[in-house]
Amino acid sequence: MTKKSSRSPISQPPAHPTISGMDGNQMHNEILLGLPREECDVLFPYLEYVQMRTHDALHEAGQPIAHGYFVNDGLASVLNVMTDGKSVEVGLAGKEGFIGLPLIVGLSTSPSRVVMQVAGSAFRIRASDFVQALRRCPQLERQLNRFTHAMAMQSAQVAACNRIHEVEERLARWLLMSQDRLGGNRVPLTQEFLAHMLGTRRASVTVAAGILQKAGLIRYTRGEVNVVNRAELEDASCECYQSMMRQTESWKKELER
Repeated sequence: MTKKSSRSPISQPPAHPTISGMDGNQMHNEILLGLPREECDVLFPYLEYVQMRTHDALHEAGQPIAHGYFVNDGLASVLNVMTDGKSVEVGLAGKEGFIGLPLIVGLSTSPSRVVMQVAGSAFRIRASDFVQALRRCPQLERQLNRFTHAMAMQSAQVAACNRIHEVEERLARWLLMSQDRLGGNRVPLTQEFLAHMLGTRRASVTVAAGILQKAGLIRYTRGEVNVVNRAELEDASCECYQSMMRQTESWKKELER
């Protein structure tokens, strides 16, 4: 007699299926939305919808990866952590992405710390289940490989940006990247957390935010930034944002050929 799984199967309507436990919320993760029906049938029974708070750790550097996360909303920060405990952001993922990329190539530990920068939700999958499902989902594997390259490109650009450009330019770039993933004009954050993201002092973030606010590009209140003038914020950003956007668009056109 076959032992029944303790997990509830996912109902599969004709379009994109919903996942039990979502309480009426919509699916936004672009990787999952792009899967064919047959791969949804394989993958979705393993997924668990979870809510995540700001500062929740998804992975710790050097530690085994217990779960992968298809981010549904909110923002996850990929951080490089130094031996003295200082950290700097080297990657940012939202609804376009997946946290747990080492699992794709058979690795079981994370090289970075990954935390939720903005509270949100995700579809969580156990590492062992992910490995099993991936073998049966070629389109999922292709999409994750593409996302891996996008994250590598982003990490390289951000590393150069943090070394070369002024704090207000980096802040503008970061706000644009965050807004792209969150939608709307509101980016919840604190100056202390943003200082960690940009690898600089909190006082420097205060000055940079003041420069952008005085220019009428943002409005900063405690714990929140509102983007007031997106077009001019792009002009105030360093070249890194446009460079990443050009490369992303170039890859997109290649895939459409």
